[in-house]
Amino acid sequence: MARIAGVDIPDNKRGLIALTYIYGIGNSRSKKILEKANIDLNIKVKDWTDEHVASIRGIISDDFTIEGELRSETQMNIKRLMDIASYRGIRHRIGLPLRGQNTKNNARTRRGKKTTIAGKKKATR
Repeated sequence: MARIAGVDIPDNKRGLIALTYIYGIGNSRSKKILEKANIDLNIKVKDWTDEHVASIRGIISDDFTIEGELRSETQMNIKRLMDIASYRGIRHRIGLPLRGQNTKNNARTRRGKKTTIAGKKKATR
């Protein structure tokens, strides 16, 4: 099993798909990396040589921000928005959708599980 950027890449998948297991690398980045390393997109990871793995490691470390560094950068960006109290930062803080979605009926992903608020009981005479 190949290990790139601290992530175990599955052996039985094509290189194009296997690289997407790394946080910060999707299909298009994976394709660019393999083309730059001159590796066929359809070759499975178990058929890669050590030179292939080394060249991919080099390309990823030189050109892309991935895994822990990318996660911390994203968290810092969100924290910055919250600190300057921008609209998006406030929405992050109170756990509501950020990008103009309607919140009356939907938005359950951001707001969480529905909680029923019981009606006020009438006072008995």
